[in-house]
Amino acid sequence: MDFPLRHPDRTLALVDDTLTRPCLDSPPELAPVSRSRSTSIRERLIDRLRRKEATIAVVGLGYVGLPLALRFAEVGYRVLGVDNDADKITLLRDGTSYIEHISAASIARARRCGFQATADIAAAAEADAVIICVPTPLGRYREPDLSFITATIDALTPFLREGQIVSLESTTYPGTTDEEIKPRIEALGLTVGENFFLVFSPEREDPGNPHYRTSTIPKVCGGVTAACLEVGLALYGGAIDRVVPVSSARAAELTKLLENIHRAVNIGLVNEMKMIADRMQLDIHEVIRAAATKPFGFVPYHPGPGLGGHCIPIDPFYLTWKAREYGLHTKFIELAGEINSSMPQWVVAKAVDALNERGKSVRGSRVLVLGIAYKKNVGDTRESPSVELMALLAAMGARIDYSDPHVPVFPRMRKYRFDLESIALDAETIGAYDLVLLATNHAKFDYPLIQKHAQLIIDTRGVFLMPAENVVKA
Repeated sequence: MDFPLRHPDRTLALVDDTLTRPCLDSPPELAPVSRSRSTSIRERLIDRLRRKEATIAVVGLGYVGLPLALRFAEVGYRVLGVDNDADKITLLRDGTSYIEHISAASIARARRCGFQATADIAAAAEADAVIICVPTPLGRYREPDLSFITATIDALTPFLREGQIVSLESTTYPGTTDEEIKPRIEALGLTVGENFFLVFSPEREDPGNPHYRTSTIPKVCGGVTAACLEVGLALYGGAIDRVVPVSSARAAELTKLLENIHRAVNIGLVNEMKMIADRMQLDIHEVIRAAATKPFGFVPYHPGPGLGGHCIPIDPFYLTWKAREYGLHTKFIELAGEINSSMPQWVVAKAVDALNERGKSVRGSRVLVLGIAYKKNVGDTRESPSVELMALLAAMGARIDYSDPHVPVFPRMRKYRFDLESIALDAETIGAYDLVLLATNHAKFDYPLIQKHAQLIIDTRGVFLMPAENVVKA
């Protein structure tokens, strides 16, 4: 992540002078703390964090960083949001949200509480705590790409100083915090655990989930040293309802990978079960619903057209790569990854067969993809299998359109380019397509209308429960 480096003393003119704290729901004033108990650098920093006198800088204002920054502002901290995307900064300064499930009202509220947005990473010089929330993608050969993390740390180093804490939230392999970040900090003459503090606390955001908020999702935190952990607990304890300490940063890093690999492996299992059930002419969704009635020992996972989002399709490969350093071959994890990665091709093969049975070639057929977000009821298209389906079908000569109420215009993506806008659905429009491919089951879709008027439906989500001549399960 490349940031413009400016002088740390530069005044930040980021919000109107009228937008000042205190926040509407600031906690009651804490009783004064005797300075005699706050003589060390660590104790002074913990004191500032607990009294909400500390300034928090959140670097990376995406699906993880922005809600976290808003939460810290909401509870009374001064918060500096840093991102190198000038468009995001402009929107935030205007009080506008660029993430669907985050309201403009919540941004306005945070600004009243003292939240400031900037593209100038020199703002970190003002911060007592710097929280890094940047992407960790895969490289060309599915190896970990830490370039966003290392570039961010390198950009921060001119502005780091004694008495700060840095927390990494980006998902990564065990050892990253100790091996990549700590040496860069100590090269400045700082000593981690004594006059500077470093923790790893993995993000756990679930965009669009109405049942959990940033504040209510327990936060795992591991320090490079015991002193680092103590400061980390003070940092997150002021904004998160429950903070879960672990013995080290490496333990926290592996915790995050276990969470996501657990999900990836189980989805791989049900995707393989789906292919078996399909060959047996059984409905896997019916089978899962029946199995889920068992009150113990079974957790339902649901198959789909592949894995999407920035975590689940990527994170297993971070561990498999690191495991080789220890002489281990993670066969089970890698096999699940292969199955999940193969699902878009399997769905396309089902679509081609269904068209052939109706005397149509995929080449020249009009195909409407329903839902290009990676999961239902959000507008996030990162690593979406829906988009891979579009690319595969387009490469075979199909004429592709899409409809997604959460993604009105096809976004900029690293791998895929489509100059398309979302199609509004009505009876005539639906009936004009040779194939309607349900890839993401948004609640806003009118499924009875779709089933009534579509010539052919490929259902990858088990939405259409009853057998129908124009519905093919995939």
